[in-house]
Amino acid sequence: MADIPQNKFEINRKESLEYYTFVAPAFEGIVHGFFTRRGGVSSSQFESLNLGGGLGDSSKNIIENRRRILHAIGRSEISVFDVWQVHSAQTLFTDKARNVGDEYQKADAIFTQNPAVTLLMRFADCVPILMYHPKKRIVGIIHAGWEGTLKRISSKAVEEACRRYFTMPNEWIAGIGPSIGPDHYQIGKKVEEIGKEIFPRDFESVFIYKDGNVYMNLWEANRNLLRKAGVEEIISMEVCTACDTGSWFSHRIENGKTGRFAGLIGLE
Repeated sequence: MADIPQNKFEINRKESLEYYTFVAPAFEGIVHGFFTRRGGVSSSQFESLNLGGGLGDSSKNIIENRRRILHAIGRSEISVFDVWQVHSAQTLFTDKARNVGDEYQKADAIFTQNPAVTLLMRFADCVPILMYHPKKRIVGIIHAGWEGTLKRISSKAVEEACRRYFTMPNEWIAGIGPSIGPDHYQIGKKVEEIGKEIFPRDFESVFIYKDGNVYMNLWEANRNLLRKAGVEEIISMEVCTACDTGSWFSHRIENGKTGRFAGLIGLE
């Protein structure tokens, strides 16, 4: 089966918040969204719907921003399971929310089969990937920057989820959300050399040579990894965070002085 046609998403607005969702029929039965930076209470470089802690924004602002996001999609504030994202290939599975005050576990992919749990991750150029198994009612979310991508986080997460839930990879649906596009993601020699090892047959579709520089297509890289893992239905928003810093936080364009936007998924 070929990839689902591109750009199958819609922009939703509730009060002052704005979030993107997939509209493909394959994603029916879940609640999800990628929230733009609009509609929050943070200021300066974090303006305004920042969820990134440890960056200089106040915890009071972040808590209020998270409350607004969860309210917008009709989820409980105590339903969230989130992790300390460390650009790894680590996958976690949960059947309960993370209690406030509990220490964060380190991972870059999380899955649940519990409708009472909302999976949440934070992004600012790295690739958010939603995973959904409609028959067994399982959802997941993956965080894939260049480092996680070259560690094959996407394919490894699918493989681990298949073992955990006794599923086949072609039964899963994947959705790639807003992240930095290939025109803006210039890389160095180290990343290029590792990429040649990870994508030996698909190097030309993942890496772009232009004006003496090398750029990485994180969308295509993760599509490639998902396909190799056996996922057949893949939809990509192809929304570039670096092209529109009025809507999205972009670590690359804003020189690291920026916030993090939310990606969420849960079972209805």
